[in-house]
Amino acid sequence: MIATIVRYRVKPGREEENADLVRAVYAELAELAPPDYHYATFQDGVAFTHVAFGDTPLPQLAAFRRFQDGIAERCDEPPVVRRDPIGAYAPLST
Repeated sequence: MIATIVRYRVKPGREEENADLVRAVYAELAELAPPDYHYATFQDGVAFTHVAFGDTPLPQLAAFRRFQDGIAERCDEPPVVRRDPIGAYAPLST
């Protein structure tokens, strides 16, 4: 399974704008309901961390394209993508 973590820091005062763009991605994901894709976003002040497991459907989402537009202008520290997990665990469904 593909695992991806993306971290970045937005400029002060742009946190809510970024969070709104992220929420729109989740709304579109809920409509699409991609199987076997797990995605979470965490915010700590101006820092955002996105964690995804599975083949990403994000590039096909209009909301994600809107999120990516202007990301460079919103960020103090640009997104850093990591795909090198040490390990992962997911319990089996019964």
